[in-house]
Amino acid sequence: MAADNLQGPPPLLVLAKISDILDSFSLVRPELTLAQIRESTGLPTSTVQRLVGNLVAHGFIDRVDDRYRVGVKMSYWAAPASHGVELIEIIKPVLQELRDKLGETVCFFQTSMEYRVCVAMAETRHMLRRDMAVGRILPLHAGSAGRVLLAWDPEVAGRVLSARLDQLTESTITDTESLKAAIKQTRADGYALTTGERESGASGLSAPVFNPQADLVGALTIMGPTLRMPLEVCEQWVDDLLEGAERITRMIGGRLPSASALPQALKVSSA
Repeated sequence: MAADNLQGPPPLLVLAKISDILDSFSLVRPELTLAQIRESTGLPTSTVQRLVGNLVAHGFIDRVDDRYRVGVKMSYWAAPASHGVELIEIIKPVLQELRDKLGETVCFFQTSMEYRVCVAMAETRHMLRRDMAVGRILPLHAGSAGRVLLAWDPEVAGRVLSARLDQLTESTITDTESLKAAIKQTRADGYALTTGERESGASGLSAPVFNPQADLVGALTIMGPTLRMPLEVCEQWVDDLLEGAERITRMIGGRLPSASALPQALKVSSA
């Protein structure tokens, strides 16, 4: 039998093109024009027009005037994917992929009372690493994960800001107004980046993850020694962090909160 006959059928390249089109949409850019889809995918205009037309006809994509968005019917098909699957099992692959790509420990933190707790992690393979473990309980006022958890949970932020802010290192923010300002900046940026606030010689950057009600679920965090994660390196990793946080948000059917005024508890005094 000829060797060619032993091979399976050629891959359906059209599926890869459809995947590229669907990957063009994000929570930040939920609606796109045909030109934007073409620019994102690099596919020829005629191919984009043909495939998008077919996707609209079958409910994969909805058309709104001259713009397109992922079809509502997709949520119907996607619902069984995460049904009965624990949050930790959903986020583990994202943590591991980020760890493998960047080389540093990646964690997921959630709020517990006036503290934050590590609920999942993919540990770095470097010998020199930050001390972290699942179940570890840490203060909320120091570090990038705490900053994110406070920025999108004004009720908890109000309680933390009304309590004493213990100094853990020389870089820990212990002034209430300064912490309010830092929280406000985190909300504006969409992420937090800190160095040496909870532990000297350590850096971290974190971004929020949201549920279907646009409520905060937790903070995705990349952490490591400042020796390997100086400010310039952390800044280069922001896009990877935000992409990871959005992936988790989308995988659990979440959505971004609408833009709104800063909660009163977080407003910086002008006095």
